[in-house]
Amino acid sequence: MNTASNILTDNFNRKHTYLRISLTEKCNLRCTYCMPAAGIPLAPRAHLMTANEVFEITKLFVTHGVSKIRLTGGEPLVRKDFEEVIRKLATLNVEIAITTNGILLERFLPLLRELGITNITISIDSLNAEKNQQITRRNYFETVWNTIKKLQTIVNQVKLNVVLMKGINDNEIINFVELTRFENLKIRFIEFMPFDGNEWNTEKLVKQTEILEKLKTHFYTNQVIRVTDAPNDTSRNFKIHGFRGDFAIISSVTNPFCDSCNRIRLTADGKLKNCLFSASESELLTDFRNGLDITPKIKLAMLGKHKYRGGMDTMAKLEDPKLHSNNRSMIAIGG
Repeated sequence: MNTASNILTDNFNRKHTYLRISLTEKCNLRCTYCMPAAGIPLAPRAHLMTANEVFEITKLFVTHGVSKIRLTGGEPLVRKDFEEVIRKLATLNVEIAITTNGILLERFLPLLRELGITNITISIDSLNAEKNQQITRRNYFETVWNTIKKLQTIVNQVKLNVVLMKGINDNEIINFVELTRFENLKIRFIEFMPFDGNEWNTEKLVKQTEILEKLKTHFYTNQVIRVTDAPNDTSRNFKIHGFRGDFAIISSVTNPFCDSCNRIRLTADGKLKNCLFSASESELLTDFRNGLDITPKIKLAMLGKHKYRGGMDTMAKLEDPKLHSNNRSMIAIGG
């Protein structure tokens, strides 16, 4: 591993060792917080990275210090050559993680077990089938829930992502945490974030303080225990005393983790985003296909990374639609 070049270190001395790769813009759900109701125009297939291009570009990042990759989408498992992609990436000496909506996951479990991939996060925003359908605009709750149960027999801990939206699913916070009483689940509550077309506003936010207040009222204050966070963790971690599993809060809007950020994103069409909130992108795929060295562009992108949320360092800026609507929809960035 080449650590001398420092091309993945930004002006604030943050070293980026975690690459999130979107394999596709397609998804078999239409979640309200992720995709506009009318959908998005998809990039032509010829503009997307092939399996070999995903591998070669990722290998370059690994050479420069990336030690963990996460495959996202869209929904990564809808990609027809997913098996080819994952088998190639598994030859790299890095941790591989996957975030999925779980609909197609069961068919890939034997492959993931074969490759030793156990870091799997499933998105599920309600424990109520009808409400889940309202959020996702599709009816797959039973399929996903059955897959979660099966995955629990295979891996040590299953992580569940829950995007909280006030008036929609914030009344299920206690229900989700109750799942951790006897099961080794990690529930990750994620703040609703602003992206193009998802009708975001601050009134829909469920803040960390509100989550903890609900839980401390229900379980008593001294039962809600703060757990040590891992280095560069995006979440603040907690558990209920005596419960088997735990929960975490990811408050990118009201309580960001920018100071310790080590994440960068590669979109399905081969563009580098140095921050989830940033509207700017660096085109890598065209240069790569033309046989050019893409490391100067990577380095320039890292040096251009803002200290906080793509330059939106105040709530006033974050609330300005002219700023956050310039970004892609979440489905086109990668979760």
